[in-house]
Amino acid sequence: MGKDGFIGSLEELVLLALARVHARGDDEAAYGMTVRRELEERAGRDVSIGAVYSTLDRMEAKGLVRSRLADPDPARGGRPRRYFSLTEEGVAAVGQARSMRDRLWDGLEGALDYPG
Repeated sequence: MGKDGFIGSLEELVLLALARVHARGDDEAAYGMTVRRELEERAGRDVSIGAVYSTLDRMEAKGLVRSRLADPDPARGGRPRRYFSLTEEGVAAVGQARSMRDRLWDGLEGALDYPG
């Protein structure tokens, strides 16, 4: 996690998108481009694939995700695809982020003129 023990907003979104991919039960779909598509479709965020991979790399260094390489794929010019999954620490981090947001929202019902 960050220096203060919290994850950044893009890290939170990437962790949630990765969790959604895994929740569909297709671990072979948990690679950078599917995470990017999930962010675009579910969060309305147009994030570059480079930003997704640099975020995944940073979170792997923090121990929030892990990756594994598949066998080389001839359709990808012999390059292997890199699959990602959340670690226990990643699940805890996204849970902590949700709890923090819930605490901040608590008591604001009706205080903000927010339509949705």
